[in-house]
Amino acid sequence: MGISNMKSFKDKVAVITGAGSGIGRALAGQLAAQGAKLALSDVNEAGLRETVEALGLDSERVISKVFDVADRNAVYTFADEVMAHFDAAHLVINNAGVALGASVEEMSYEDFEWLMGINFWGVVYGTKAFLPHLKAAGEGHIVNVSSVFGLIGVPTQSAYNAAKFAVRGFTESLRQELEIENGGVSCTTVHPGGIKTNIARNARMGSGMEKITGTDADKARRDFEKLFRTTPEEAARTILKGVRANKRRVLIGSDALAIDGMQRLLPTSYQRLMVAGQKLMRR
Repeated sequence: MGISNMKSFKDKVAVITGAGSGIGRALAGQLAAQGAKLALSDVNEAGLRETVEALGLDSERVISKVFDVADRNAVYTFADEVMAHFDAAHLVINNAGVALGASVEEMSYEDFEWLMGINFWGVVYGTKAFLPHLKAAGEGHIVNVSSVFGLIGVPTQSAYNAAKFAVRGFTESLRQELEIENGGVSCTTVHPGGIKTNIARNARMGSGMEKITGTDADKARRDFEKLFRTTPEEAARTILKGVRANKRRVLIGSDALAIDGMQRLLPTSYQRLMVAGQKLMRR
């Protein structure tokens, strides 16, 4: 069997982390509408319950569990429960993520490890826990959500950059391994730009932000949210279209396309533009 080309999601079992809000919730709704069975998770119990209730599906079509994707044992337990309930998994979307704004100098190791645990290790655990089950099904697709900050470095985003660059490298390597094996499973890296979600509102902000950005943490959150232009529903549609086309990389939003273009044209000197822009904002 060749590399996966999942054209239809009908009766496929889709696993989504971070399904309690934002892109994860939108993906759940769109996949349910296309006939998929769903295994949903989030660390936010209330948000996950709202997603499940909004779907209006019975237990034969949807299961959900509250846990932190940074907990390896919890991820593997969830994979076991998905298999026990549905006896298969076909699409795994490692979407859960958090944000952290802090300078390298001022950032605490605790905050750094918190972010890496979710944004990087959560993706690794989700991939490794479900990959054998996708292979056993004979077809499958893994979607790992990186960011435009997995394409360029940004001041005060070193931890987020580190995680999202790591997700990109991890997934691009996996994609090549799967193609060499030619066993019916594939994967895609997703790079969203600014999506209208709660990620900035829920971000941790470290000390030292003002020294770099010239503004306090609350204003930094508000300024960041102004850049969010794409709706979660648009993002979900773009991701699922990318899966059906078996794309290696999916860029979401005009800002993502612009940032990707800038990085290609100015692979290192884009940093000068970022510095100049930041200095202008501090005036």
